[in-house]
Amino acid sequence: MQTGEIITLFDYNYWANARILAAAAQAGEAPFTAPAQLSHGSLRGSLVHILNAEWIWRTRCQSGVSPAAPLAEEEFPTLAALRVRWQTEEGAMRSFLAGLRDDDLIGAVQYTTTRGKPFANILWHILAHVVNHGTQTRSEAALQLTGYGQSPGDLDLIIYLRERR
Repeated sequence: MQTGEIITLFDYNYWANARILAAAAQAGEAPFTAPAQLSHGSLRGSLVHILNAEWIWRTRCQSGVSPAAPLAEEEFPTLAALRVRWQTEEGAMRSFLAGLRDDDLIGAVQYTTTRGKPFANILWHILAHVVNHGTQTRSEAALQLTGYGQSPGDLDLIIYLRERR
């Protein structure tokens, strides 16, 4: 894996996030916090879960610090509040990725889970995981949004690659 490939995956990740956030904005505020049969209990829960993964993993990889707890849903009473925090996180992740060299991607990152368990993984594996994790959770959010009449449309990587040409 090379840094250019990782950056492409994150470009896709943020493109897909933007589509989900745009659909959520069209759905309005009520569905944002409404209980839903999703892994994380609501559309907000799903979106905060994606943001959490991006933030926690970047923090671990960039500074070697493992946050002790995830961000709380209550920190984001509105979709607008979540969007502001996500823009900050996206900027931080893009800056981190821009500073990587290809050799950095094969190094091990040691971290501790939010439950205190120590682990180590190869950096590019972690970064690929972040994108893959987002894909899985966005799929749940997309299903919920479609139920509200606000499908985000196709979120496939190949669609992103075709559009960016």
